[in-house]
Amino acid sequence: MAWIRTVPESEATGIVKEEYEAGIERAGRVYNIVKLFSIKPESLKVFINQYKVAMFGPSKLSRAQREMIATVVSQINSCRY
Repeated sequence: MAWIRTVPESEATGIVKEEYEAGIERAGRVYNIVKLFSIKPESLKVFINQYKVAMFGPSKLSRAQREMIATVVSQINSCRY
């Protein structure tokens, strides 16, 4: 398994800290996929915005359907989270 350096929650500042806190508020924790982008704060911001559009933006799919698709794709990709 590859190892990628990330910013620990206790060391987060600026955009990273804001997004970590938002993640905790939204999901009760900071998921590793969010931490993956932490060393490039501008990339983290883009990733979070893309996530918000995909999951909460206008769509013919319901929120539940989008979550189901995400779950199936994660399972197919052997994603642990």
